[in-house]
Amino acid sequence: MTNKEWKKFLNKEITPRFPDGLTVLMGSGQFRDSSGEIIKEKSRLLILLYPVETQAESSARIEQIREAYKQAFQQQSVLRADNPDPVRVSF
Repeated sequence: MTNKEWKKFLNKEITPRFPDGLTVLMGSGQFRDSSGEIIKEKSRLLILLYPVETQAESSARIEQIREAYKQAFQQQSVLRADNPDPVRVSF
């Protein structure tokens, strides 16, 4: 995926679902595919913080993003990690 493709995906799929803010970190990732080959690729870590009161709705929106990403970029899977304890932040 090119930076242009990523920005288009971010603007079309992610930002409308989480317009109040998000963070994207760039990195290098790798995984073992179904044939056992190690695949190395650029990776992005998307961090979304939302009120605990909107957990069910936000979770559904995250799943929509994951499915859109898999389809748009022909991915077998997209990792998701959730912290079950509420995180307290203030600005």
